[in-house]
Amino acid sequence: MTPTLVRQHHIDPASPPRPDGIARARDWAEIQERMLVPLYEAVYERLETGPGTRLLGLGCGSGLALLMAAARGAQVAGTERNPRRLELARERLLPPYDDGSAGGAPRLGRGPEDVAAPGGPAFTLVTAFDPQTYAEGDPVPLLAAAGAAAERGSPVVLAGWGPAERCATSAVLRVASRPADGPPDGDGTPGGWRPGGRDDLEDLAHRAGLRPDGSGRVACPFGYAGMESALRGLMSTGLLDAAVAATDPEQVEKELTEALHPHLRADGTVWMPNVFRYLIARV
Repeated sequence: MTPTLVRQHHIDPASPPRPDGIARARDWAEIQERMLVPLYEAVYERLETGPGTRLLGLGCGSGLALLMAAARGAQVAGTERNPRRLELARERLLPPYDDGSAGGAPRLGRGPEDVAAPGGPAFTLVTAFDPQTYAEGDPVPLLAAAGAAAERGSPVVLAGWGPAERCATSAVLRVASRPADGPPDGDGTPGGWRPGGRDDLEDLAHRAGLRPDGSGRVACPFGYAGMESALRGLMSTGLLDAAVAATDPEQVEKELTEALHPHLRADGTVWMPNVFRYLIARV
């Protein structure tokens, strides 16, 4: 991927304070979203994503995975229920980056019904890279709606955490597991975290009427410039919101800092090796 294609969002320390939800969305875009780049690349390479691909990204965040697909020549659309992340995705993906080479400006909205082109061609690839996309409530209707907008036989890619023993971040996120049944926060990001089970992705695919057709694992280390960056990145995920609601932000940050300490390196950076798993299913 050509680095100049990624529009970075920089926070001006002299700018007036923003509401917390906006700041968190920018922390997601600037710090956290890139952690799954190896997953995006592995899936796109395996499925030969490029010109002729019509991609629907579920839970597209602030649009990095879509931008990478568009750089390969794919026509992209994305859904994101967090309105602040969706706004950043529009900043990244809409002109001047749209030069017509990927079949027109990307379509972005809150659900598959918002981005399917009426009377237009169906999608040929659906991705749900962020496990939070289907971590709350019943995800089957979302996947069913996406499948209905895709060509018969098209791949639907579901992703999740790998084995806990191979994910250093899983131990850190146990800080958030105490009140995992807490409510979502006000900006549409679900709170709480639970480790994924071995067959969770296959079970979800079957419930959504999809046919599993291969899987893979990808190393996705979480690396941060320092402790502050790690705290901001992890807090931006929404995985700690239930813990914050049950206690307070200062207490959660204190516990999170203690959990991150074993991963603090001599140069001040924070490094946590992780493995993510993806499942390819067919519509």
